[in-house]
Formats: sequence, structure tokens, C-alpha cells
Amino acid sequence: MRGRVPTGDHADSSRDTPVSTRIIVADVGGTYARLGWIDADGGNEIHDYRRYACADHPDLASILHDYAAGTPCHGAVVAIAGVLEGDRLINSNLPWPVSVEQTRAGAGLAWVQLINDFEAVANAVPTLAPDTLSPLTPSIASNASNASSPALVIGPGTGLGAAVWIEGQPPRVLPTEVGQASLAAGNALELDIVRLLLRDRPYLHNEHVLSGPGLMNLYRCLCELRGASPVHADAGALVAAAASDALARETLETFCGWLGSVVGDLAIIFGARVVYLAGGVTAHIPQFLHDGRFLQRYLNKGVMTEQLERVPVWRVEHGQLGLLGAVAWYRQNRKA
Repeated sequence: MRGRVPTGDHADSSRDTPVSTRIIVADVGGTYARLGWIDADGGNEIHDYRRYACADHPDLASILHDYAAGTPCHGAVVAIAGVLEGDRLINSNLPWPVSVEQTRAGAGLAWVQLINDFEAVANAVPTLAPDTLSPLTPSIASNASNASSPALVIGPGTGLGAAVWIEGQPPRVLPTEVGQASLAAGNALELDIVRLLLRDRPYLHNEHVLSGPGLMNLYRCLCELRGASPVHADAGALVAAAASDALARETLETFCGWLGSVVGDLAIIFGARVVYLAGGVTAHIPQFLHDGRFLQRYLNKGVMTEQLERVPVWRVEHGQLGLLGAVAWYRQNRKA
């Protein structure tokens, strides 16, 4: 199964597809929502791709309604960060609360299905082409697109998401809330950072460091430890300054090392045979992920080091995994 996703807005050439067979597929994060539609009875091509800034809309329903106004659709599969409890989505990174029924009614759709965002990303694993993968570990098998099982899929963005893909007929995906698990320090510097962060909160989880907002928490802590004043207001400015700003560079180096440690822990916990590193943050810092710090901390697991040396880590260079995963979920789980 291979989905094809446009890289930007375009005029849709499939307006003759009946509304009753059009299904919205969406990938909703804390910053952006990305939407397209598929033919329920057709292939996996995603039509009429659009991106919405979440903060510009009062709720998820208004985004789906706006999209469906231009492209009438029957239902929607929405990959979204969080855990669904009954009708309500539990999430700390979205700008608004989400109710499944209120979203469906407000969007004017026959049905809406919410799935965990990294459950969707994991469903996209079998669709990955070799040219979208860059190795972060040595001794990689030649056929990169054939995922071993279990496969750990993880990525920092507005939060930190992770899921496990398990081969089968059909495949199974275990969604997780790794971002909400406790953050563990692995060296003296990280211990100092943990102490600083715990001054302002009773509980410290992975997203407090290993996410876009967490990157700024890390930067401010390093500024305090080094006796400097923060000069960068957001993660984009921080990354852009890393070539010339020593503290910005140290922040990204520390981030990548810490991320490598957490990824190694999770690979051990889930018995992963392969790891895919995705997420919005990783797309902007490839040179730091490949400079060796990530790999060193990924492998620094005592007696488990030899085992992890056989577990490859791939950085995924594909911006629309959530949409492809929503398509895969729909094909496997429901009919219009």
C-alpha cells in the first residue's frame, strides 16, 4: 500500500467523485491540522491537501466544516494527539477541547473517527519508501522499507508521540502516551536541568524537554546554568541561531543526546526490532541528530548495548505520515 500526498494546495481534479464516497483524512497536532480526502472505494491517493493553523479556529469541528464546505465529504478519520475516553479526548497540547459527537455534528459529517496521531504514523510504516529514510545507526539492512516487527515509531513535535507497530493480518498498533511518562536524567548536566525544572512543577514528564516547547525549557535552563540571559523567543529562532550561538548549539546537542537515551529505553521496553524517528522537530535538526550524540546515548544501555546495536534507527523524511496512516487505518478498519 502506497499513498501519494501532494506537497501543497492545488486544484482538485476529482470533483466528479460522489460525496457519499469521499472520506476526509486528517492529521491534527497542537500547531497545524493537515487535511485531504480519499475515495472510499478507490485507491490511496489523497486529494485536495490543505493545512490549517489550529489557533485560528475555535474548535476541530470548524476546521472539518470549512474543509467539507469546499469538498463535501461523508465521514472523517482524524489522527490526533491524545487518548480517547468515551466521547472526550484527553490532551494537553491542543488549543481547544475535543468531543467526538460535537465535532461530528458541528462538521456536518455522518461520522467522525478519532485515532491517536502516532497510531496513524505507525500504520504508515509499511508505506515508507527507501528514499524517505536516513539511518541514524550503522549496519543497516539493505531493504529499508520492509519494517521488522515490533517497530517503534516516535517523534517530538508540539508533544512527544510514540506507538508500536506489530506485523499481522491485519497489523496491530499499540498507541502510547510516552510523552507523559517521567523524564529520566542520564548524566550530571541532565540532573541539573531536572532540578531546575522541578522547581516550577510537581511532576516532570518527557515532553517538558523532548518536544518543541520542551526545547525552549531546555534552552532556558542551560542559560541559567551558564549564567546567560535567553535571547531566543521560540524554537525556530533557536534552531536558526545554532550555527553561531554556542548556547543554542549546546541546547540542540543536549536535546539530541537526551532523545537518544529515551529512544533506547523504549526500544528495550517494547522489544523493538526497528525504530522510526519522525516528528516536526526532527525535520529541522538533522545535522544534530546525525552528529553522533543521539547514537551514543541510544546505545549506552549497559548489558543491552549489544542488543540495541542490532536495532536500526531511521529518521523519516516525510511530512505527511499522519495522513497516510489515517488512510491505512480506514482501509483496515471501516467502510463508509
